[in-house]
Amino acid sequence: MQDPNEDTEWNDILRRKGILPPKEKPEEADEHEEQLIQQQSVVKTYESMTLEELEENEDEFSEDDEAAIEMYRQQRLAEWKANQVKNVFGEVVEISGQDYVQEVNKAGEGIWVVLHLYKQGIPLCTLINQHLSCLARKFPQTKFLKSISTTCIANYPDRNLPTIFVYQQGDMKAQFIGPLVFGGMNLKLDELEWRLSESGAVKTDLEENPHKKIQDTLMTSIRCSMPNAHHDEDSD
Repeated sequence: MQDPNEDTEWNDILRRKGILPPKEKPEEADEHEEQLIQQQSVVKTYESMTLEELEENEDEFSEDDEAAIEMYRQQRLAEWKANQVKNVFGEVVEISGQDYVQEVNKAGEGIWVVLHLYKQGIPLCTLINQHLSCLARKFPQTKFLKSISTTCIANYPDRNLPTIFVYQQGDMKAQFIGPLVFGGMNLKLDELEWRLSESGAVKTDLEENPHKKIQDTLMTSIRCSMPNAHHDEDSD
């Protein structure tokens, strides 16, 4: 009689038809496969654990796992430190001209700096400071600064206010000078966010320029109202 566990083409056909039962696996192979699955699950557990979870479950791991645990602990610690560095800001800090080199030029590798030059009593400057406070909380990895214009740059003309300079590692990446650039008191928070995102200072979740959206809506409204205007003129 033919062995049902024999590797033959005919037996394979009978197994697919359900006439023969599935081929039996050697016990040694099953044990080896189970060990591999357990090892993979342990490694996956290491990778998915946070620094706190690694410390909490430290007693549950065997001595053989200590090297892997220590490696993942160091990796998690490095990630935690990196996140702490990236999120040290979150507010608009007032500086003077004496602070400029330290706060702007020496801000740190990869740090974006947004500096607002303003003066008290200029409504648009006040509005932008309010917007920047909101953006500083939303983008804590970006360094937001403000300074009274003449304390930072001697004899800086008021006609250039408000002014925003964007820096990275001491290099100026963008500048916005004067009220016309900002669109006056109609400047919205998301419009300023978009402007800063275009310079690279923040990574916005806005999908398109909100100012353009407002312009498109206005033009659509004008076009829709034009036929009615012509009809009224014909009636007159």
